[in-house]
Amino acid sequence: MQPLPHFELLRPANLDQALTQLALPGARALGGGTDLLPNLRRGLEQPSPLIDLGDLPGFADIDDGAQGLSLGGGVTLARLAGDAALARSHAAIVQAAQAVAGPSHRTVATLGGNLCQDTRCVFYNQSEWWRAANGYCLKRGGDTCHVAPQGRRCHAAFSGDLAPALMALGAEVELRSLRGARWLPLHLLYRDDGADALCKAPDELLLRVRLPAPPTGLVSAYRKARVRGAMDFPLAGVACALAVDQGRLSHLSIALTGTNSRPLLLEGSADWIGRSVDADLLPEMQAAVGKLVQKQVSPMRSTVTASNHRRLVAAALAQRLLADLVQAAACG
Repeated sequence: MQPLPHFELLRPANLDQALTQLALPGARALGGGTDLLPNLRRGLEQPSPLIDLGDLPGFADIDDGAQGLSLGGGVTLARLAGDAALARSHAAIVQAAQAVAGPSHRTVATLGGNLCQDTRCVFYNQSEWWRAANGYCLKRGGDTCHVAPQGRRCHAAFSGDLAPALMALGAEVELRSLRGARWLPLHLLYRDDGADALCKAPDELLLRVRLPAPPTGLVSAYRKARVRGAMDFPLAGVACALAVDQGRLSHLSIALTGTNSRPLLLEGSADWIGRSVDADLLPEMQAAVGKLVQKQVSPMRSTVTASNHRRLVAAALAQRLLADLVQAAACG
């Protein structure tokens, strides 16, 4: 890596100042910086000014009330990872936060930063001299995606851990700018394009995440596979939320990360709602979910492991997670 480039650092004292500064040409929001600052040192980005959101009032608040859970975009992952009450009501969020990087990263990394982190690829997340020597890619400075040279789109993968957990729990996000505020379901924040993965304007701030009150008996969990046992991005990550009411499946949602250029909600999982949870249901549901995952994920050669390996791993994670949660819900 190279030294940080010159940039101007602004520290807004309130939300109005932050939105005004984010509207400046070339401005970027700075939370914990665990994703942005390494990209600056690799020469991948050169924003100025950087808007430090660390002193923004209320930006790191957590509010769990009758209407549901509200998480500020500035909440640190360490706080989410250590929240005992959240672990009881929304276990997938806590498990996803615990799976991110290492303890020192989580003390500064923020929820908003994890949801908006840059997509990753072995041909992109390199030093400037490496990229220059091997030919710039479609995502930065070139006209070819080295993962799929015959195509015309970037296949860099989204590798955030919190997005699938929140998506499985029905999250929506508030985006705020000088033009006003808008809410959208979290899965609509993303598009399947590694070079332009966020449906968010540069001057918009992800202010907070809102989740509905969970249905009775909801259980959730997150699992990821990675090359190293810690400090690594997911090769595939799966979140699942389900509930059983009076012996029947009343809620089921599955979301995935690490395989596509966006996190995705698995289509077809709701077809099982209403089925009786008996000895025949789980094997049948596991087989169907495995096929759905393999059909809907599209891992490419953007990591150090083979694409088909990641597809099979994603399916296996979903099947095992489903079995664990069905058992937990049935016993709960």
